Amino acid sequence: MRKYFSEHLWMQRAVALAFIDVLSVLAAYLLALLMRFDLIYSAVPEEYIEGYIWSMPYWVIVTVVVFYAFRLYHSIWRFAGLEELRSLVEAYIVLIVLYGAGMLFMQLHMPRSYFFMGYVISIILTGGSRISYRLLSSWTKKNAAREAAVETDRVMVIGGGVAGQAVIREMMNSSHLNTKVCCVIDDNPNKKGRVLEGVPIVGNRYDIVDKVKEYGITRIVYAIPATTGTNRKAILNICKDTGCKMQTVPGVYQLLNKEVSVTKLRDVEITDLLGRAQVKVNNEEILRVLRNEVVLVTGGGGSIGSELCRQIAKSDPKTLIIFDIYENNAYEIQQELKRKYPDLHLVTLIGSVRNTNRINHVMETYHPDIVFHAAAHKHVPLMEDSPNEAIKNNVEGTYKVAKAAAHYGVKKFVLISTDKAVNPTNIMGASKRLCEMVVQMMNRQSDTDFVAVRFGNVLGSNGSVIPLFKKQIAEGGPVTVTDKRIIRYFMTIPEAVSLVLQAAYYAHGGEIFVLDMGEPVKIDDMARNLIRLSGYVPDEDIKIEYTGLRPGEKLYEELLMDEEGMTETENEMIHIGKPIEMDDEDFKQKLQLLDNASRMESDRIKEIVAQIVPTYQYKKTEGQQ
Repeated sequence: MRKYFSEHLWMQRAVALAFIDVLSVLAAYLLALLMRFDLIYSAVPEEYIEGYIWSMPYWVIVTVVVFYAFRLYHSIWRFAGLEELRSLVEAYIVLIVLYGAGMLFMQLHMPRSYFFMGYVISIILTGGSRISYRLLSSWTKKNAAREAAVETDRVMVIGGGVAGQAVIREMMNSSHLNTKVCCVIDDNPNKKGRVLEGVPIVGNRYDIVDKVKEYGITRIVYAIPATTGTNRKAILNICKDTGCKMQTVPGVYQLLNKEVSVTKLRDVEITDLLGRAQVKVNNEEILRVLRNEVVLVTGGGGSIGSELCRQIAKSDPKTLIIFDIYENNAYEIQQELKRKYPDLHLVTLIGSVRNTNRINHVMETYHPDIVFHAAAHKHVPLMEDSPNEAIKNNVEGTYKVAKAAAHYGVKKFVLISTDKAVNPTNIMGASKRLCEMVVQMMNRQSDTDFVAVRFGNVLGSNGSVIPLFKKQIAEGGPVTVTDKRIIRYFMTIPEAVSLVLQAAYYAHGGEIFVLDMGEPVKIDDMARNLIRLSGYVPDEDIKIEYTGLRPGEKLYEELLMDEEGMTETENEMIHIGKPIEMDDEDFKQKLQLLDNASRMESDRIKEIVAQIVPTYQYKKTEGQQ
């Protein structure tokens, strides 16, 4: 029985609303008649009373039928808005005609004011009953939410625009949110003192700290999706010092799609504090490169490789080949892509780039058109202790994949490189510089377009500082920073990969593409910001310890060698370093020497690398290879 009434609840409400409409029409025309005679019932002639009683059944039935036809009993009136009012007006336009026809048919002889005033009052009563339901429901809900939220969640919204308005409205209308929106901050001086959805706009960014204290704010919602990176960083830096929980709305594209809602708010992340605008790419150019092509990604299960696979999968390739030595990583990205892109022709292969026969077999079997070579050892301190492995995997692995690509007619070969290849002070960086030299040499000796793409650190990648800091904070500290002065360039993984794919479009062969990483970030500042975003106070709740530079580690990274020069591309975030002239035959001989030394686990491997890469500087330590 309960289920029956639950399923037919809307019918019960529709009948109740129709009953209110009947009463409204009866009351409207009775009141119109009384107003004609100064609201004195005894002064109304009996023939007019009879005319009222005679006409009302027709008036009532016609009104209810027309309202039903215009679906005025189907709406959820606690959410009523302009659309419902528009339907009500359209219904009354139709009723003018039907009322007129009824008046002529029944030959009613009533005062003219009776018809006009009755019509107007009925609109007011039927429309008012609907809007008053929404207002009463909203007022009751807001009152209850405010009472519940006084000691719980008090919100400040940054941004008095469309996004801010959408967030405030939803917070106020939702009965499931224990929140009270207390104030709005906006830098536009013309908005100060005004109200947004009933919430006062109390000042600009420089008032944030004071207003947090004044209103007892516990949560700040950043609702300016279109702001520039510098402004965003400046405002969020002020917010993070308040100790409040911080959230932000989605990006502009979601705002345009009307996707801004409380459910889509996310916590402010360290990426919001990088202080630069979101990277933009030309999706058409990327699509042009990848559509209907067979694409091979080596190291396809890694941080960069897996994101390459995600973005390539969206670009409608003929076949996507994931190649990785680590089966767990390869399996994870394989299953993810199968779920998201069931029609994608996906091939997942296990193997090492150091295995010549395996690489040649893959190339001969699948004949890839484009190769993204992301397979590499990249952890600086670990490679310092195992330098021969860095050479075997990074240098020799790249050389073997490059030779196979040239032999089997690959169109484009894109090497994923690093800023650590510039004036390297560690074996990992030096090995990647050798990889760049391999790519430039191979480009001169084959029809394949060989290029390298160089960028700095990517946030959240395996082995990067952010996951380490988060783990240390979760464990209660301390957070370890090697040096207070150390700085790094940062970019998100999706941003870096998008630029890699667009660089592939620009590739003609031999280039070293250098990605603009924005302004460098102090690692110490990043650690402190992450501690604050986690709700703690640096050096009080969570200690920061400085451990000293690790072997091979620089205070700062460079993106471009002096002798390379630099030219621009159509994308201002992508630059091109000029290829360096070198003796290819001599370089081949040195690669062979290097290969032999690494296979013999030579303890002179760094010395040999330094002879090939003059800019490589390393410190000799006892017991080190």
